[in-house]
Amino acid sequence: MDKVIFGDNQFFGVNHSSDEKSRAQAIKFKDNQSILNVLNIVIDEGIQTFMCTTHDRIADICNTIRGDEKYSNFKIYPCMPYAHKYANAVTELGIIGTIKQYVPGNIFSTFAKGGMAFVKKDFVSMMELLVDAEMKMFKGISTPVIFLQNVVTDLLLGLGMSEFLVAFHSYIKEKHNAEAGFITMNLPLLLHTLESRGIKNPIICSSINKAGFRMSGGKDLYEKVIAEKRCRLIAMQVFAAGTISPKEALQYVCEMEGIESILFGASSRANIKNSKELIDFYFKEKKLI
Repeated sequence: MDKVIFGDNQFFGVNHSSDEKSRAQAIKFKDNQSILNVLNIVIDEGIQTFMCTTHDRIADICNTIRGDEKYSNFKIYPCMPYAHKYANAVTELGIIGTIKQYVPGNIFSTFAKGGMAFVKKDFVSMMELLVDAEMKMFKGISTPVIFLQNVVTDLLLGLGMSEFLVAFHSYIKEKHNAEAGFITMNLPLLLHTLESRGIKNPIICSSINKAGFRMSGGKDLYEKVIAEKRCRLIAMQVFAAGTISPKEALQYVCEMEGIESILFGASSRANIKNSKELIDFYFKEKKLI
């Protein structure tokens, strides 16, 4: 994985520190061109990996990326599911219309698989249908890692339903020729659970920051687990919702042994450039030590 990964929260009004900032971001990125303008800056600054939800508007962004040579080396890490998309689609299109829009393949074979899965309570088959539906928009685009969103990952952890994490991991590899990634707010528990089910050196994206923000189990336990280098780790929410300065935040995560990549989002060239330069600097410093 690249050591710098760009995220999409700012594009869809997600801000963990301020509702006012969320509204301002939603207005700023109300059209797709404004998103593409930022992605062009990202590429200019040497970042080639974009981690995003499967929001409806991402499908339009993918349509542009597919046909533009500028994005020939650009990779996307999809994060699924995006539940609001399906809820809104059912409201607007109905169940049949939603299936026609989002699920790839022949609608009758889809109904057959989905109907039998429901009758048999075969939730793994249902999961496979949803994964295929979410991946439809990324056809023709490099998606080497496909992530399960933390809402689902952590729910399954809490319910003790680790078999679905294993099923997701297997299906992503077998059907989509990619590696499965897991987003979580509980790195220690997820890593232990995956290892206990035979998944070694998994790709995990988790909140890691100097403030201990959204780090279930506490910062000390995280630091211990990270130092053991048992997984390929992506640090997210490194700025702890803006409570830590960029320099302090990035120095903390970049200098930790066991962190492979940093995920961050920004909306201006200055902030993107500054974050990229700080990550490059502190990763280089770590290698020199």
